Amino acid sequence: VSLHKPEIKLESLKEDIKDFLKTSGWEKKLQNAVYSELNVFPSPCHPAAPPEHMKEPLAYMRKAQGSWEKRILKSLNSMCTELSIPLAQKRPVNEQKELLNKWNEMGTDEPDLSLFRPVYAPKDFLEVLMNLRNPNYENGEQTSFRNHLGLIQVPLKVKDIPELKEDFSELGLNVGQLGIDDSAQVPPEFFENEHVRVGQKVLAEQDSAAAQQYVRQGCPTALRADLWALILNISDQPEDILYYEQLKSNVIQHDLLVDSLIYKDVKLTASNDDYYFVFEDYLYQVLLCFSRDTSVLEHFTYSSATPPKSYIRGKLGMEEYAVFYPPNGVIPFHGFSMYVAPLCFLYHEPSKLYQIFREMYVRFFFRLHSISSHPSGIVSLCLLFETLLQTHLPQLFYHLREIGAQPLRISFKWMVRAFSGYLATDQLLLLWDRILGYNSLEILAVLAAAVFAFRAVNLMEVTSLAAAEAVLADLSTLKVMPLLQIFLFATVT
Repeated sequence: VSLHKPEIKLESLKEDIKDFLKTSGWEKKLQNAVYSELNVFPSPCHPAAPPEHMKEPLAYMRKAQGSWEKRILKSLNSMCTELSIPLAQKRPVNEQKELLNKWNEMGTDEPDLSLFRPVYAPKDFLEVLMNLRNPNYENGEQTSFRNHLGLIQVPLKVKDIPELKEDFSELGLNVGQLGIDDSAQVPPEFFENEHVRVGQKVLAEQDSAAAQQYVRQGCPTALRADLWALILNISDQPEDILYYEQLKSNVIQHDLLVDSLIYKDVKLTASNDDYYFVFEDYLYQVLLCFSRDTSVLEHFTYSSATPPKSYIRGKLGMEEYAVFYPPNGVIPFHGFSMYVAPLCFLYHEPSKLYQIFREMYVRFFFRLHSISSHPSGIVSLCLLFETLLQTHLPQLFYHLREIGAQPLRISFKWMVRAFSGYLATDQLLLLWDRILGYNSLEILAVLAAAVFAFRAVNLMEVTSLAAAEAVLADLSTLKVMPLLQIFLFATVT
């Protein structure tokens, strides 16, 4: 339409378009979209690299992930057979009506789930990671790595404290932080007022990159929901609400076996949690819709995982009869619903809550339950955690190892859940601010090591794994930011 206006001249078309993008606000939108892509997709591989290198460059990691997937499927299929329940079926019309009527109070429904069990729990996954080996090192030439006494036995490059200090420089002792009560340099209320003012300015500018830089020092509670949405490049568009409604109607029409796994998981985790039990209905809505969302499949281009396939009955192995199952390619495990629970504090509109969760999942959370060599992948996080402890608290590390309480056995579940359900919610959100701010999950491993450092005196006195677990059973009183600061910037290295 604009091109037909008489004041638009062909010779100045390029400049006119630039001006139009600026004045209409589209320039910012395009910038944010590009920034979002750069944050999510890996940097391009060498042109000659095969496509699977995009997913995972190390062949033995790809192989391990493949056999882990087979195990998960076997577990799912045997449950199907035992309970003689189909993977998917159309709901009868009366059941569809009933579900639609109680969509906002699914928590009151008490289906009998006693026969369902989680497909796997984090500790099953840890056993698999402990058995990972690089076949090139099998002949005992792994001298540099042999002094790693932790459970993870693959040589990946992880950062040391000087590198972490540089990466997380905004957490320094002389930088204002939200989540630190008594910073000596700046009175906290002065910093907070100024920080809120800057935050409002960042929001007014609608610049994703600026928002990401800003949240490294923490988000003011009142601005967090909007800032996270800006970083994740999520806006309230009518088509997004429509898309959510379509997913909802898919849930209403079809019953999937994974629905029962989702129900069971929410009942076992969030429903028993003092902070999250009130969000039970939201969790069902978001997770049931998520399982039907085929757009989630796109993240498998840069994830080491591959979505599982199901074949139409009697057509096993015939690719034209294969469908991804569940439709989003993600089989939930014990604790999966805890990735959504903290977000319910920030977003009360289901379609917005849904979009934020989906984006958090395809950027971050999928890395916590797949085998890869990525620096934010769970294998690297485990190795980073063990290396930090072994290097900086060697006595504690050896003591725990000697009594059969390998530290990773305790911290693994914290990291797999990104600490959700372990920290108090206000502290967890301060931690997730930094995950978004640094576009990295490495902070989870640093925090896990910092927790051990904080409780080191008590841990030095324990004589069994059970006793060590008891010392670390309750993290709900911990203050995340002082722990991280002291561990990174006040530890003598």
